[in-house]
This record gives sequence, structure tokens and C-alpha cells, in this order.
Amino acid sequence: MTLPRLSAATWADRAARGLPDEVRGPAVDPATLTIGQVHLGIGAFHRAHQAVCAEDAAAATGETGWGLLGVTQRSARVADQLGPQDGLYGVLTTGADATSLRVVGAVRGVAFPGRDTALVLDTVAAPTTHVVSLTVTEKGYRRAPDGRLDTAAHDVAADLASATGELRHDDDAATLTPIGLLVRGLVRRHRTSGAPLTVVSCDNLTDNGAVLAGLVTQALAAVPGADDVAAWVASCVRFPSSMVDRIVPATSGAHRAEAEALLGLHDEALVAGEPYFQWVVEDDFAGPRPAWEHAGATFTHDVAPFERAKLRILNATHSTLAYHGALRGYATIAEAVADPDLEALVRALVDEDVLPTLVAPDGLDLPAYRDEVLHRFANPRTGHTTLQVAMDGSQKLPVRLLGTVADRLAAGSVPHAAARAVAGWVAYLRATTTGELVVAGRRVTLDDPLAARLADAVTGPDPTDRVLALREVFPEHVAASSAFRDAVRAELRDLTLAAAVR
Repeated sequence: MTLPRLSAATWADRAARGLPDEVRGPAVDPATLTIGQVHLGIGAFHRAHQAVCAEDAAAATGETGWGLLGVTQRSARVADQLGPQDGLYGVLTTGADATSLRVVGAVRGVAFPGRDTALVLDTVAAPTTHVVSLTVTEKGYRRAPDGRLDTAAHDVAADLASATGELRHDDDAATLTPIGLLVRGLVRRHRTSGAPLTVVSCDNLTDNGAVLAGLVTQALAAVPGADDVAAWVASCVRFPSSMVDRIVPATSGAHRAEAEALLGLHDEALVAGEPYFQWVVEDDFAGPRPAWEHAGATFTHDVAPFERAKLRILNATHSTLAYHGALRGYATIAEAVADPDLEALVRALVDEDVLPTLVAPDGLDLPAYRDEVLHRFANPRTGHTTLQVAMDGSQKLPVRLLGTVADRLAAGSVPHAAARAVAGWVAYLRATTTGELVVAGRRVTLDDPLAARLADAVTGPDPTDRVLALREVFPEHVAASSAFRDAVRAELRDLTLAAAVR
């Protein structure tokens, strides 16, 4: 039987007939919300994390001016999912022992820049918009190997040319990169309302607010005639850092079936997530801000200790389990962490290499946090796949793992567990580029923006030197360490021998 599709009308009808205890609807009436925030990158993570927080904050305070305009990235898929559903979608929370579903209504509009650039720019420029936020993944920031904006990239250059046209009020081209869209929106805001604005990065980048501010500054420097805009940004736009945490796996057929059984409606935009939620935000806003603290977020003057702990404990172990788990044929992170060898590896990574590099934030017990992370990873209901976590490793490892390596080397210690983690990535690269890796009956190919270069680097019997020579990934002071290089080589050799035995 084909179920009716979720929409404002079908939800109202379904709610009127009574709901199971496991299902609840929007915390506020979506029709009362007006847009006060633009979010670039309205993927599954945002919908399961910041959008939920936005709605709960509105419910707690009664403020109705913080509805969201969500902006897709590379395709119109999410816009096409949410549009016919009047912005409504379900979040299926999958605990180890219980499952619940809530319908969220905080998204009051959704746009695809390929066809809706003008709408996005007008909303960024509107004086009623006070916050722009981003979850565009590490690669969405379009940084060159030196960390600066890659202005030589064709799409970035095209977007900066559009920003130049924006200064003259005569450019109607679509703007597709997140940084290009943000910069062009800032140009329009400066020449229209000139109202202050806060831009919040929610991606896994160390000191993400400062990184984003730097990229915007570099972009404006590349736009002729944008000096006044740059001065306004420096004085009226804030870029607070933030740290986000919730495991949000790819939505599976099993998730959809479970949600439909609970809701009695078909939801094209369904997302799934674990019960855990964390959001730490630097309290540095240029104007009004949502009361996210009433929905579980933490405001602080220093995000860095929280951010570093999360990147180095959670994200590094996540990536390590993904590569080593996939090499052993495990489809999910839960399967990987249940392997005693891999569980011992990530514990060693944290205890021997990560913890010595960290200063605990106030109120955070780091060993307890490690145990909580591993407990969350072991939740089989989450369904987070090794291949989902493994993608884009060239972008993830520098911020998740290689900072730990650099700090341990600077302290005079060789991080052997981290070397084994890196070796797992190299082995994964080799297995995916040669076509030898099969997970859950499917041959796996490499999904990485540097796939061609990585494939060249892992050719041959010992790829260690060529991989560590990739400056887009490995800082020179890490690659120059003969002790670390030898450790990676030895760990890769052990992995190769172990795979041959299996």
C-alpha cells in the first residue's frame, strides 16, 4: 500500500487521529515561524542537529523569528524532498533499546543555488536575518594545500567574478560554492541593509570560525572594489567557532520502514540519529541570536578545548574504525568497534597518543568521554557505515588525526597507535584503488576529492614515502619525521601480512 506523503495537510490529519507514544510533532506551529537564519548545507546532519535545536529553542522562549532557510549544495535533491512536504521531515532517534520519531517544522524554506541564488542572496541580505550557519563538510571550504582559499579553482573563480558583478548590481549568475555564496551574500547585505550579521561554522575544522573568517577575507581581497565590504565585514560581522556532535548515519531502507510504521506517512526527507546531542558555541554574536542554550547547546568564550577533544577522540577514532573496519569487511562502525582488536587499537590511540595532547575543558572527564564515545559507536541501531565515515579521508585526517601526530612528535614521542591508524588509511586507499576491497558483498571504490593523486601514490609495494609526500594531507614537519615514517611503514607491512593470513 502506498502511504500518503508527509505534508502540512497530511500531518494535521494524522495528528488529529491520535499518535503513538513514540511519535511527536513540531514543538512550535511551523506556520508561526518567520525566517531569521540561513543555513548553507541542509544535509542530514543539519536536519538532525541544528534544526532540531532551533525548533526547541523557539518552543522554550516563544520567539518565532528564527525559522530556517535551508540551502542545498551540489544538487536540488533535498530541496525537492522538502518542498512538497512544506519543509516538514521526521527525525528517527535510534537508541540501543528504544526508538522514537519527531516531526520537525523549523525549516521554513529550502533553496538550491543552481536555480535559487537570488532567493538565497536576498535572504542573507535581509535585515531580519541575523545568523548564517554552515555544515558543508571539510571539502566545502575549498581550501588549497596551504590552507588558503583555492581561488584558482574554476568554480571558486567564477563565484568571485559573480561577487564582482554583485558590486555593480548587474550579475544574475548562479553561485554554487558555499564560500562564493556567502561572500556574494555579504556584498549584497553591505550595499542594502548593512545590518550586522553572525556567521557560524558547524563543520569539523579546528578553530572553524577563524578559518571561515580568513577565507571570507581572502575572497574579498580577490574581488576588485570590495575594500568597503571587507572593512564592513571586519567591523560588523562575527564568525564564532562551534563544535557539533551527533551521529547521523545515512538514512537506510530499514529506517524508512520503521518511520513509516510509526507515522503512517511517507517521508522523503527522513533522517536518523542517535540519542546523543552536543553543540558548543562561542558566544560572540554581532546581533540577536537564538536561545540555543534552552535546547541543550553550551555557550562558552572558548570552544577550542571542546573542539580539540571531540576531533581527536571521537572523529579520529571514528575514521580509524572506518578504515580498519572496512578492511576487515565490516559494514558498520558498530561491527568494527565490537572487534576486540579494533577496540584495543582505538583505545590505544586515545590513551597513548591523544590524551597527552589535550587539556580537559571545564566539566569534561576525558577518559569518561572516551568510554562514552565507544559506547555510542557500539549502538547497532545507529547503522553508521564504515564507508560513509571513510569517504574524503584526505580532507578529514589532517584535522582529526595529524594534529595529534604533530603534537606527539614535538613532545619527542613516536605515536605508534596513530601510525597504525594512518597505515589503515593507506591500506584502504590501496584496496579501493585496486578493486580488492569488498564490503557487504559490494566492491568499494575510492570516494575522495584527491582520488586520482591518491591512486598514483599507493601504486607499488611500499607507498609510504609517496603518500606522506602529499602536502595536501601531511604537513612537512610530520612527513619529515623518519621515526613516524618508519612506524607507518612497519604498521602497513603488518596490516598487509595480516590481510594475507585472513
